[in-house]
Amino acid sequence: MIAEIAPFQALLDAVGWLLAWIYDLVGNFGLSIIILTVVFRVVLLPLGIKQIKAMQATQALQPKIKEIQKKYKGNRQKIQEQQMKLYQEYGVNPLGGCLPVLLQFPILIAMYSVIRAPVPYPPDDPDKPANEEFANNHLPEDSQLYRDVTTHQNQDFLFTNLQCPPASAGRSLAVRDTEGEPTGTTIDCGDSIPDRIPYYVLLLLMIGSTFYSTRQTQKATPATAQTSQTQVIARIMPLTFGILGYTVPAGLVLYWTVSNLFQVGQQTVMLRLGHIGPEAMDRRLEQAREKAATKGDRPRTGFLAQMMDRADQERKRRGGESTPLRKPPPRSPGKGSKGTGGTPRATGSGSAGPQGGPRKPKGSGGSGPNRPKRRGR
Repeated sequence: MIAEIAPFQALLDAVGWLLAWIYDLVGNFGLSIIILTVVFRVVLLPLGIKQIKAMQATQALQPKIKEIQKKYKGNRQKIQEQQMKLYQEYGVNPLGGCLPVLLQFPILIAMYSVIRAPVPYPPDDPDKPANEEFANNHLPEDSQLYRDVTTHQNQDFLFTNLQCPPASAGRSLAVRDTEGEPTGTTIDCGDSIPDRIPYYVLLLLMIGSTFYSTRQTQKATPATAQTSQTQVIARIMPLTFGILGYTVPAGLVLYWTVSNLFQVGQQTVMLRLGHIGPEAMDRRLEQAREKAATKGDRPRTGFLAQMMDRADQERKRRGGESTPLRKPPPRSPGKGSKGTGGTPRATGSGSAGPQGGPRKPKGSGGSGPNRPKRRGR
């Protein structure tokens, strides 16, 4: 598992230390999660902006990409070259939306590992490390948060216990050890149907914010770039996260909801400033053309431009290597003298005989009689 990798363990410990430090300041588990989420989003804000721009631009170019695929159908190399030229012309990096998404997954796993309650070892477990009572613990053992989490105290936020998943709302949740056996300790997740309402409200808020974020992305994309596949994904993805959120601790649902709300606010600001939207791509193309006109060079330099340069150099190199291998077709002496304008050397060498002496073309018996006729005219 990724959580067992040493560098990732260091990340988990760092997130646990930061969460415990914030908890010491505010004294509330829910507020600590919200503050930590905002900190993560602010740190990743530059990458988040690039991700939104790249995703919007890539979707906006889909109609042009389909035209290229239709025009060069069956020629994959030509399609790839034209697509790269199109991305370069608009200043779009198709991989720009991947890195921020990949960075969010380790943070999501870290938040899950830190928010969930540490799992206790059985008393007679031979594999139990010395001086450790809980497995998968990433909180500082001398922190107040560690004591509250391991004793399942002070975990309430907005009428929910953040250690309880919505699936366990309204009933007690048994704490199990690393071997899956109950320890005799329970987590209070409520004892009635009304106690489930806050959990379900939080879950619905997460689903709604996810749906609104994807819907906002669609509105900022030109209608010609929207396909039935993207619309289906926009409907399925919130439900997928909803199913996942039903089984994880409510603290992680709170983290994901706050992250979605931050994303919605970020996209709203970018839309109002005109950084994304249907008009943004046309404006970017106009700026790219103006830049190319002033510099006399390509509108954008970078990864795609370097790939295009290397491809052009490779084609020129291959063309240069193949040129010396080509041999001109052999010419027959008789046909050379009958050319109109493209065979002056053959006729010129043959005409030296009447003008300057006994020089005559070798094997060109038909050129001699023809030459006096032209001079006679």
